[in-house]
Amino acid sequence: MDIIAAYREVGTYRGAAQMCGTTHKTAKRIIERALAGDKAPPRKRRDHNYDMVAELVRGKVTTTHGKISAKRLLPLAQAAGYGGSARNFRRLVAEAKKDWRRTNPRGRRPAVWTPGEMLVIDWGDAGGGLHVFCAVLAWSRFRFVRFAGDERAETTLAFLAECLEVLGAVPKMVLADRMGCLKGGVVANKVIPTADYVRFATHYGFRPDWCEAGDPESKGIVENLVGYAKRDLIVPQAPFTDLAVANLAARTWCAEVNMVVHSEICAVPATRLAGEREVMSALPSLRPAIGKPPITRKVDKLSCVRFGSARYSVPNRLIGVRVAVAETAGRLLVTDLATGQIVADHAPVAPGETSIRDEHYGGPRPAPRRAVRPRTEAEKAFLALGPAAETWLTGSAASGNTRLAADLAELVALGAAHGPGALLAALERAAQFRRWRAEDVRSILAAGAGTPHPTPAGDALVLNLPQVPTRPLDAYALDKIGEVS
Repeated sequence: MDIIAAYREVGTYRGAAQMCGTTHKTAKRIIERALAGDKAPPRKRRDHNYDMVAELVRGKVTTTHGKISAKRLLPLAQAAGYGGSARNFRRLVAEAKKDWRRTNPRGRRPAVWTPGEMLVIDWGDAGGGLHVFCAVLAWSRFRFVRFAGDERAETTLAFLAECLEVLGAVPKMVLADRMGCLKGGVVANKVIPTADYVRFATHYGFRPDWCEAGDPESKGIVENLVGYAKRDLIVPQAPFTDLAVANLAARTWCAEVNMVVHSEICAVPATRLAGEREVMSALPSLRPAIGKPPITRKVDKLSCVRFGSARYSVPNRLIGVRVAVAETAGRLLVTDLATGQIVADHAPVAPGETSIRDEHYGGPRPAPRRAVRPRTEAEKAFLALGPAAETWLTGSAASGNTRLAADLAELVALGAAHGPGALLAALERAAQFRRWRAEDVRSILAAGAGTPHPTPAGDALVLNLPQVPTRPLDAYALDKIGEVS
């Protein structure tokens, strides 16, 4: 029987349900839907324990543009009277954020790239102390990847210069995030590039562009390349133990991916680059100097340059010439500015110390020697006798002979009396026995030629002596004295 007809006949839900063989709840639901025009009756809203703080949460979410967390909001809600669980409160905050994002969309749209307009660059962490530099030419999707040990401005600009050389042309703009190596400051949300970056951009003729702060989606094309390089290049070949090996692998990988069809543009990036290069600016003839200018020093009279309060030797042919000094990989390199050749390589030393290379001076350092320079007539006449006279003069001066000048005049007179040959022999004997006075030489001359000439001791004399009988020590006891053995 029809439930609605049964209800019209008996007038009660339970009666209609018994007549139709169902429950009174089912009968009530069907009858109410029929009375409402076959529409489900509105469900009664269920109360929640967080209804009292719902407006507070919506206000905070609106004020913070959907950034505030439930953990930060919970103490405020509890102070306002909320007594429920943290889990239930997180549901309220999540629903409030969802409603706010629905009514406040970011208004993004797909990027439309123009040929020759944009090059996008970014850094990524490759693990193991390595950093990966990525660049994408937006229209042709030509990709450039290199590895480095740091993310300094010199490294970034050097890789950017290499990327432009690989492209063979210069785009109109280079888009980067607000990386600290290229950013000099931010005023009123306007990024101020560093002076080095401005000079670099002026040299190549492109305009630097910057992303919004905390908005990686605005350069998602290069963010995608960073992830792709990590998955397809770094993970299969890691770990890279040498930076040169890593960059060789990066060049090979770039040549491979740029020669296959790109999944989004359905074209080969290398082929597309050939057409895009026609609408880009030409490369300058020279690469600009990147980084700080080299430190120059003038080679002093000692054939050394000073760096860090220490001295470092250079070839003595460069005395008076200005050279470039640079510290690279724990070594101090000195370069001739005229030829660009490295002329000296030193290990750094502490301030106040000196690093000397013998080859810079033509050989090892000779022992210090003070030459004999005669001035008086007696000195000239004495030293004219030869090396023996110079040896005796040097030894006499070292012994502290304060009457040496008078002794020289006396010895010249003795030479006139005994002859130069006898005087030279006497001087040699005096020097041999360390006799440094004029009277000592006179005594040797007076002794004449018959004086002995001792020589150093020679080898030991070994003789074969005959064997003789020996006695024990007790044979010499007192009680045995006088006994015939």
